[in-house]
This record gives sequence, C-alpha cells and structure tokens, in this order.
Amino acid sequence: MSNLFSPLKLGDVELRNRITVSPMCEYSSEDGFANNWHLVHLGSRAIGGAGLIITEATAVSPEGRISKYDLGIWKDEHIEKLKEITTFIHEHGAVAGIQLAHAGRKASTVRPWEGSRALPVEDGGWQVYGPSAIPFNEVYPLPEALTLEGIKKVIADFKSAAIRADKAGFKVIELHGAHGYLHHTFLSPLSNQRTDNYGGSFENRIRMTLETVEAIREVWPVPRPLIVRISATDWAEGGWNIEESIKLAAILKDKGVDLIDCSSGGLVAHQQIKIGPLYQTHFAEQIKKETGIRTGAVGLITTAEEAASIIDSGRSDLVLMARELLRDPYFPLHAAFKLGVDVSWPIQYERAKPRKKS
Repeated sequence: MSNLFSPLKLGDVELRNRITVSPMCEYSSEDGFANNWHLVHLGSRAIGGAGLIITEATAVSPEGRISKYDLGIWKDEHIEKLKEITTFIHEHGAVAGIQLAHAGRKASTVRPWEGSRALPVEDGGWQVYGPSAIPFNEVYPLPEALTLEGIKKVIADFKSAAIRADKAGFKVIELHGAHGYLHHTFLSPLSNQRTDNYGGSFENRIRMTLETVEAIREVWPVPRPLIVRISATDWAEGGWNIEESIKLAAILKDKGVDLIDCSSGGLVAHQQIKIGPLYQTHFAEQIKKETGIRTGAVGLITTAEEAASIIDSGRSDLVLMARELLRDPYFPLHAAFKLGVDVSWPIQYERAKPRKKS
C-alpha cells in the first residue's frame, strides 16, 4: 500500500492521508466574505477524499487583498460563513486549514481573467505597500515602503486573523510567505532595499516573518499546526535562494512551525523557471533532509503515481495539489483505486465506488 494514504500527525491534528488541496485564489468574494461558491468548492474536495484543505489566500486586511474579490478575515463578520465551511469539511473527514496572507506590492490588481494590471483608485483600488518602493513590474502599482509602525500593524493584523481563524473552526494555519507577496518581498534582496532592522542582512530580512510567526503562536499555541509557505528560490540572480530557505526553515522549526510548504518564484517578472513535472519537489526534499522539518511538495503533480512516488520515497511528507484538483475534485478517491488502496467513500456515493475485479 502506498504511504500516500497513510495518516500524518501534525501537532494535535491527524490528516487521513497526505493529499492536500493547495490554496487557490477564486476571486469570488465581495468585501472579503465567503459565500456558497467557497462552500461548494472547498466542500467538494472534502467529499473527494483530500486529507487537508487549505483556503485560498485569505487577506488579513483590506489592503492585503490581491484584488477586490479576495477572501478575507479582517473582521468578525467574516467568521460566520467560514464556520459553516469548516464544519462541512470536518463532517466529511478532511481537515480545514486557512492561508493567512497579505499581497504587499501585488495588491490592488484586477482579476486574472480581466488582464494583468493595477486597479486604479478611481475604480476601487488602494495604496499598496512593500518593504521598499519597488513595483513588481511596469503595470503593477508602485508600493509605498512600510514604516516601522506599518510593519507592527501588519503583524498585529496576522495575529488578529489567527484569533478569528480559531473562532471560524480552522485546525491548521498556513502563513503565506511566497510568490512575491508581502512576506516574500521582505525576504528577498531583490525587493527589500531597506537600511533599517528589516533590511540588508539575512537576519534582518527574515525578521518580519519570524515576528509574524511569534505573534501567531501567541494565540495559536503549540501543538496546533502552523505551516509556512515559502518560495524556495526566486529563480533570479541575486535573489532569495535555496541555501537561505534551508537556513530559514531550520529557524522556523525552532519557532514552532510544523511544516514548510515548498513552492518557488513569483517575486520578479524576469524570473527564469525551468518548469516540468515535479519541478519543485527537490526543494521539499532538500529542506527536509537538511533541517529535519516536515515539508510539502508542490508543482505539476498530476498523477496518482507521481504523488505516491514523492511520499513513498520520503522526499516530502505532503503533496499539495492545485490544478489537478480543479480538474478532478475526487482525485484522491480515484488515485486510491488506481493504487489499489481501499478508502472510504461518502456513504451517499458508496454505490458508485469501483471494485477491483477478483
């Protein structure tokens, strides 16, 4: 039997298998509120057999949204619908996780299907922030460098969001520190040119991430699972790299982080990514090997055999899947059958469960 369908204990939570629904922006909220789209989208993946289901990037403040239509958790009114969703997920055997996020200099943009450009203030856009006044590219908004008070506010926003996540019934928090969003821009020297305690040296560039983790841990204490998503490399000369990711992962492990979600890229428009099947898995493997922390592998994992090979070879502890789970919400059930593993199906669907021919 493949270890892909073996349980995994993270803190005080046990996942029924190693297949995780990766955070995927839906751009379907109004004023940050979840709605029935999110209930059906996330609930379908619970019925489909995934072990852990992580919400899309959920903004900790209005200015932390990528677009006007992002999910949010910056006010108590957001809790009620999120609670309905987590309850449904847990009723069907999966674990509900939330990705807490701030888009930083990639905020105030239109939805992907509307183009790639900034959302003007006159159309409902807002001032964006980053470590330094350096835009992502020529069509993205110019960020304002965060003041020290601004940094304190962002950290406080993450802490408040973690409290709301608890009230909404989430069992896992993931801090988004990847893909060119706010925390990632502090990590990388390509986007962080500060000269204060939050810029320059490696120790200064990781400071905001560490302080955010510490703030979350004050209200989300061990052994409650905390994941950090990072971009293991910027895929650009002079940027954040795998060696720094390994150093950061070791520090985060000591700070009470349970798992590193190992993605990559997204910081700069001139990145040079070598894309192919499992193209990021080696980052998860290397970080796990060098630090001993658990890791999650992501990136073009599309078949049962690929997912099983990653787990069975010990390269990573979880596989986080995105587009394949959009194509097939029931991928885990289908993968189990393909790999010869007998897993439970929802009782309502039991009569459709395929059986191995004797």
